[in-house]
Amino acid sequence: MKILVINAGSSSLKYQLYDMTDESVLAAGRVERIGMDSSILVHEPHHTEEITEVSEILDHTTAIRKVLDKLTDAEVGVLKSTGEIDAVGHRVVHGGESFKNSVLVDSEVKSEIRRLFDLAPLHNPAHMMGIKAVEANMPNVPQSVVFDTAFHQTMPEKAYMYAIPKVLYKKHKIRRYGFHGTSHDYVSKRAAELMDRPIEELKIITCHIGNGASLTAVDGGISVDTSMGMTPLEGLMMGTRSGDLDPAVVPFTMMKEDLTVNEVNSMLNKHSGLLAISGVSSDMREITDGMEAGEPNSTLAFEMYTYRMRKYIGSYAAAMDGVDAIVFTAGVGENSVVIRQHVCEKLTFLGVEIDRELNKVRSKEPRRISTPNSKVDVFVIPTNEELMIARDTYRLVQQSKQS
Repeated sequence: MKILVINAGSSSLKYQLYDMTDESVLAAGRVERIGMDSSILVHEPHHTEEITEVSEILDHTTAIRKVLDKLTDAEVGVLKSTGEIDAVGHRVVHGGESFKNSVLVDSEVKSEIRRLFDLAPLHNPAHMMGIKAVEANMPNVPQSVVFDTAFHQTMPEKAYMYAIPKVLYKKHKIRRYGFHGTSHDYVSKRAAELMDRPIEELKIITCHIGNGASLTAVDGGISVDTSMGMTPLEGLMMGTRSGDLDPAVVPFTMMKEDLTVNEVNSMLNKHSGLLAISGVSSDMREITDGMEAGEPNSTLAFEMYTYRMRKYIGSYAAAMDGVDAIVFTAGVGENSVVIRQHVCEKLTFLGVEIDRELNKVRSKEPRRISTPNSKVDVFVIPTNEELMIARDTYRLVQQSKQS
């Protein structure tokens, strides 16, 4: 079975084509600047170098058609026809309380995703455009949706409820949902495999650290707490997001600076975090360079960032009454030697002991970076959300055939 995995944004689209017989990637790529006359399509077939094409791509339907053209191209394609694609899996950021698992797309599912637009106005509408674009190009191919929030639906009420009037939860479903669930699910399972222990016996803290960042407490294979909240704004300090702050900061700032709701929302999501404190960049590589050069604002940004990570790790170890493993993943987590070192070397109270030389090794393979004497195993595990989406899609399609 061949499955196309799509992650649609408002002006972009990423894709990977899997052969599920061995879970190999046949091709991958992305379309950028959708809606412009200078859109960019980058196609990476497994058997040759990537191809870049600039053309007018005004909507997602056209973008999907261009992707399918490349997948079936006589020279750079990997398929004889689009009929070889058995199913399409989509990443959808917010499933609210409606979706605890991945599902096949039907009219009811699409209606519910639309109803959830308010909870993820920047993401869910774009995902819906991706679903519609596939329908327009491949109307008879089954589609699935895999939700970032689904993995966290196992959180207990004490973890997901906010201490605000309960009527707000009953009327508007204001609560903690969490995100990056597909990634946290994948790397926690992979850590258990590397430890050669049943995940049901393990307490794992997974650190998905990229431009957006979240930590999750995974107890016995299920999410029991996570740092992001109703939206991806809560929790850790991030590239451009503030993370946790006193809620009174919002009305106070609006009053003092005469800001609208949209303006203060933009400030907290797009102009805060590392970018705001460093005054230089939201990119951890530039922050680290600035710190090593003795630049005080970059140093402060770095110290705030790692300090908050340690606080969350400590709190999740307390929440689970212990921790067996800590996993670093995503862009910063997988690539920043200095972040991992600064975080782990101040977790000695948990018995964490990092091997500096192992930590310096750069590899795309999962690896342990703790010493044999460490009471907590520490791993760097490259995430693979696309593979998880492909696996869920494969499972759902197989189940539908059997029913």
